[in-house]
Amino acid sequence: MPLSTNEKTNETAAALVKTLQGAFHTPAGFRPAHARGILTNGNFTPTPEASSLSKATHFNQSSTPVTVRFSNSTGLPQIPDNANDANPRGMAVRFNLPEVNGRRHHTDIIAHSTPFFPVRTGEMFLELLGAIGASSAPDASNPSPIEVYLGKTPSAKAFVEAPKPTPASFATEKYFGVNAFKLVSAEGKQTFVRYRITPDAGELHLSEEEAKSKDPAFLHNEIQTRIIDGGASFSIWAQIANEGDTTDDATVRWPEDRKVVKLGTIKLDAVVGDNDEKQRTMIFDPVPRVEGVEPSDDPLIDMRATIYLISGRERRAAGPHH
Repeated sequence: MPLSTNEKTNETAAALVKTLQGAFHTPAGFRPAHARGILTNGNFTPTPEASSLSKATHFNQSSTPVTVRFSNSTGLPQIPDNANDANPRGMAVRFNLPEVNGRRHHTDIIAHSTPFFPVRTGEMFLELLGAIGASSAPDASNPSPIEVYLGKTPSAKAFVEAPKPTPASFATEKYFGVNAFKLVSAEGKQTFVRYRITPDAGELHLSEEEAKSKDPAFLHNEIQTRIIDGGASFSIWAQIANEGDTTDDATVRWPEDRKVVKLGTIKLDAVVGDNDEKQRTMIFDPVPRVEGVEPSDDPLIDMRATIYLISGRERRAAGPHH
């Protein structure tokens, strides 16, 4: 019998987790991608425009507590902040919503610091990782498997070639949600959007020379200092799709002339205590699971959610880091 979509997603997601862990020799208890990070707390305050686009709680109550994780790329828990491979950076936002029937409730936004995503499905991502792995083998063919793959996959080539400079701070970087979501208003009006998060301090990146001269933990140290000194803040925006824009393919960017609406402001005011342990047990969820925000038909949303869940369960089973 052929596998159901769910079984297929689970199988591919499990293979992706294993492949990523193998590529980076990620130790148990860490994420197979974006392993090194830091958790911070703060509040989200919505704009009036947010409530006109979505009936979701966090877009309608005066403010919502948030937990934000900044991270470096790769499954290497000790990757230096100034390593090139640490880009793109990640920013995941958890909106901690009021309890429902005594149960904790949340919705998340997952973003990273490049507007590109290399592929549109989990299977293609697995193929990409396979090509990267095969290309580092001593007997790799010429052209190498990754060169062949990039030659036939323009979106992956665009992702690889996009500049990814090192930020001066996690709070001077902008972040993109590459998947489309559907906002649903109280009146039932539906709007396809992609999230963008911009730093209120302005964007600031380092040259390669400047990055090299930095301490390997400079971003993680700087964000803690910045929060103590009065906080870091960001604006969340919705880029709004026009009729006919692609909403089921994360590799297709919408034109820059699309309307962008401010949804609100995040102000961070604390670093989470027991940070490593909280990071180990926290599982972000790319599926919104809240009234007023719905996933699009983008196949990556379920795939990412499944990868995060598999990895999260493994981390919890691994126990605290030593």
